[in-house]
Amino acid sequence: MATAPLTPALHPVVDAVTRRIRERSASTRGAYLAQLDIAAKRKPGTERMGCANVAHAFAALPGSDKFKVVAEKAPNIGIVTAYNDLLSAHAPLQHYPDLIKAEARKQGATAQVAGGVPAMCDGVTQGFEGMELSLFSRDAIAMSTAIALSHDVFDCALMLGVCDKIVPGLLIGALHFGHLPTVFVPAGPMTSGLSNNDKSKVREKAAQGLVTRDELLAAESAAYHGPGTCTFYGTANSNQMLLEAMGLHVPGTAFINPGNSVREELTREAARTVLDITRAKRFTPIGRQVDERCIVNAMVALLATGGSTNHLIHWVAVARAAGIVIDWNDFSALSDVVPLLTRVYPNGSADVNQFQAAGGPGFVIRELLDAGFMHADVLTVRSGGLREFCNIPAAAADGRLEWHDAGPSQDDSVVRPATAPFSTSGGLKLLQGNLGRSVIKISAVPDDRHTIEAPCRVFDSQEGLHAAFKAGELDQDVVCVVRWQGPQANGMPELHKLTPPLAVLQGKGFRVALVTDGRMSGASGKVPAAIHVSPEAAAGGDLAKVRDGDVIRLDASKGTLQVLVEPAEWAARPLATMPEALRGANSVGMGRELFANMRRNALAAEQGACTWF
Repeated sequence: MATAPLTPALHPVVDAVTRRIRERSASTRGAYLAQLDIAAKRKPGTERMGCANVAHAFAALPGSDKFKVVAEKAPNIGIVTAYNDLLSAHAPLQHYPDLIKAEARKQGATAQVAGGVPAMCDGVTQGFEGMELSLFSRDAIAMSTAIALSHDVFDCALMLGVCDKIVPGLLIGALHFGHLPTVFVPAGPMTSGLSNNDKSKVREKAAQGLVTRDELLAAESAAYHGPGTCTFYGTANSNQMLLEAMGLHVPGTAFINPGNSVREELTREAARTVLDITRAKRFTPIGRQVDERCIVNAMVALLATGGSTNHLIHWVAVARAAGIVIDWNDFSALSDVVPLLTRVYPNGSADVNQFQAAGGPGFVIRELLDAGFMHADVLTVRSGGLREFCNIPAAAADGRLEWHDAGPSQDDSVVRPATAPFSTSGGLKLLQGNLGRSVIKISAVPDDRHTIEAPCRVFDSQEGLHAAFKAGELDQDVVCVVRWQGPQANGMPELHKLTPPLAVLQGKGFRVALVTDGRMSGASGKVPAAIHVSPEAAAGGDLAKVRDGDVIRLDASKGTLQVLVEPAEWAARPLATMPEALRGANSVGMGRELFANMRRNALAAEQGACTWF
C-alpha cells in the first residue's frame, strides 16, 4: 500500500511570521469569527424572511427555479459580476451567468445575479483624472458586493472578476459575508500579441519623440488586441496567482485563455464546486478559509513570482476584512527567505501565457509547498486541499475536466524549482529612514542600481516631471521626488507614465531613482523606485520637507531611504503644504467630488488605504 508523501517542515521564518500575525490578530480575528458563526447558524433566507420578502426575491425566477428554491429548499447561488465590455479582461464574463444558471439547474439548484460591481481599467485612465478614482474603486466594489449580497437569500456565492482593484474589492466584500461558501471565477489572459519588451521600447522612443503617435498607437494596439487580461504580470495577473495560492479558484483556472475549450467547463466547475461545499455541509465558508495561514500563502506566492507592489496595500486591506492584521514588516521578513521562482514581464521577457505554458501557478505552488514555504494544512474550495492547486486542468476525451501534475519546468528561463531559483530572496524590500517607510521592487532592477545616491528634483505632479524631462533638465544623476500622490492627497494614482522618461535617463547611463508617495504597481521595471512612502506628504509626512538639491540615498541592500541632511536642520525644517491649485485640481471634476469623504478618511498605504474604518 502506497504511503502519502510526508508534509515538509514549514520554513522557520514562514512559521514565525504566521505566529506573530496570529498573535497580533487574536482579538480582531476572534470578533470576526464570532460574527461569522452567528450569521452561519441562522435559518436559510426562504425560511427566515417574511413571505413578501421571499416573493420579491424570487419574483423574476422561472417557475421551475422558483419551485426549487422555495418548495424544495434547493441551494441558491448568488452571482456578483464585474462584467462590462470596456475592459478586455471582463468582456468574456458576459455569458458566465447563463452558464452558471444552466449548470445550477443540472445540479438541482438555482442561481441569480445578485448584483454588478464597477470595474475600471487603469490602462485607460492612466495619467488622467479618472486614475484618481482607481484605488478607491476597490472600496466602492467592496461596498457594491455587500449591497448585492445584502438581499441575504443566498446559500453560497460566485465572484466574477479579474483586474486590479476588482478582485481585492470583491474579496473584501465577500469576507464581510464570510459565512457564505464562495468561489472566484476569472476569465483568463488574452493571447500573446506584441511582446511586452517590444512595446516598452516603442514607449521609450515615443518619450524621446522618435516615433509618431500613429506608430505608438499601432504598437499599443498590437499588444492589447483582444478579450482577456493584459499579458504582463501586473496587478490583475498577480490577483489570479494569489487566488490560486489561497485556494479560492477551481484549481488551475487563472491563466486559461478566453475561448479555450477548457474555459467554459471551468466556469461550470465553479458552480459545481461551490454547491459541493454547500451540500456536503463541509464548513468552509470563505471567512474560515481566509485565515492567517491563507494570507501568508498569498504573500509568499506574491514574493516568489515578483508580483505587483499594489498588493502591499490591497492584501493588507483584504486581511483586515477577515480580522487579520499584517504589515510591511511581515512582507519584508518573508521576502528575505522566499525564493524568486519566475521571470515574467516586467521581471523578465516572458508573458503570462509563456508562464502558464512553462508550468504556471501549479508549478510554483508545488515547489513552494515541497520546500516548506507554504502552509499545506489550509482549507480551500476543494476537499483535497492546496495540493490540488499543483495541477493543471485539461479536457478529457469525453469533454470532462481532468487535472495533471504540472511536472518539471518546461522553460527554466521562465520558471525554476525552489532548489535552483532565480534569486534566493523575493523581489520586494522595505525601506526605512528619515523619509518614513516605503517599499521597492528590485526583482527587475540591475544589481548595480540597488544603491542610488544623487541630488533630488522635487515635483508636485507627474506633469512637472515630464516637462523637466522634455526640457533636458534631468540629464544627470538625479532622484526624482514626486509627492502629493498619496491616498489623502489625490487617491494615490499609479504613476506608470513616469516609467518611460526615467528608463530613457537610465539608458543614457545616468543613475536615477524615483521616490514617491504614489503607486507604481511594479511598472517601474528596471528603474529603482521607492514607492508608497508613508506617512504621505499630505498627511504631514517628511516627504513634504524635501527641497530641490537635497541629496537622497536609496539603498535597497540595507533597506534604507535617507535624505542626507544634518539631523538638527532636518528636524527644524518646516513641512511644505500642498499647493492650493493642486488641491483644487485634485478634488473637482471627473466625479472626484464624490470621493472626497474617502480621501479624508483613507488610512495610510501600509494600513491598506482602507476607507471603512
